[in-house]
Amino acid sequence: MKTLLAITALAALAAGAHAQDFPGSKPISIVVPFAAGGPTDRVARDLAEALRKPLGGGSIVIDNVPGAGSSIGAAKVARANPDGYTLLLNHIGMSTIPTLVRNVPFKVETDFEYLGIVNDVPMTLIAKPQMAANNYKELSAWIAANKGKINLGNAGVGSASHLCGLLYQTAMKTEMTPVPYKGTAPAITDLIGGQIDLLCDQTTNTSPQIEAKKVKAYAVTTPQRLTTPLLKNLPTLQEEGLKGFEVTIWHGFYAPKGTPPAITKKLNDALKVALKDPEFIKKQEGLGAVVATDGRIEPEGHKKFVAAEIAKWSPIIKAAGVYAD
Repeated sequence: MKTLLAITALAALAAGAHAQDFPGSKPISIVVPFAAGGPTDRVARDLAEALRKPLGGGSIVIDNVPGAGSSIGAAKVARANPDGYTLLLNHIGMSTIPTLVRNVPFKVETDFEYLGIVNDVPMTLIAKPQMAANNYKELSAWIAANKGKINLGNAGVGSASHLCGLLYQTAMKTEMTPVPYKGTAPAITDLIGGQIDLLCDQTTNTSPQIEAKKVKAYAVTTPQRLTTPLLKNLPTLQEEGLKGFEVTIWHGFYAPKGTPPAITKKLNDALKVALKDPEFIKKQEGLGAVVATDGRIEPEGHKKFVAAEIAKWSPIIKAAGVYAD
């Protein structure tokens, strides 16, 4: 018994010493479960830069591990050594994995340490430039008159645009034909060319096309209107009668389950410093994102928020019968 107690005490001392030195000179890896160059990758790279100083100025590298509705990258982190050196930045996909992905090799709510929400990215409903409707009221009438004939594009199963499209169809009580692409770029290209009719996607992707007048914009998916000069005149879908319609593509920060509390506290403290970094805020505003400042930046608030998002998306995905294999 004395030997066991001694071993336990030594282990605790070792863990405490490790936490005190963390991260030291060892690089931290942030896994992004999407391809390089996309919106989540850009957020991760901006965050990595903002985290360097509060974490001692060491190296932070981005590891892109795309596939299966973001579950492949998330699984890599869930299986990683819980020492704080392998972390995850994922978007709303963390709340859809449990329903969207078959045979998920981890549990979202119990296999991670929650470190805080990073930002929220609004969505915009846009249409092909050839669309006759000039405002949302006219678009709604066009949708009603063309039931069963509407092509609704998305960037692939489980993507932000796919989720927004599912919610929009549910709210409109109208079946549309989903047209999945391998990414946002080809979807927008076909929207501009008139091969698809509608797309609901992040402001990070749609704003340049709206500004160039290559697409028509009708509404935003936030509870209140946006304040950016380009989008401030767009109504919200709630204003237009879709009560309770709200989609923002949030990003959250995670560590593997079992990461020592002293290390998760260091990571959360560093995150809160990063979220106040003027340069980080400026970069996020440039992407159309709003940096988180509410209770979700705390681990417990983050965890409660994700649980609520799982409850929101699960019935919508089940009703659609779609899976990210």
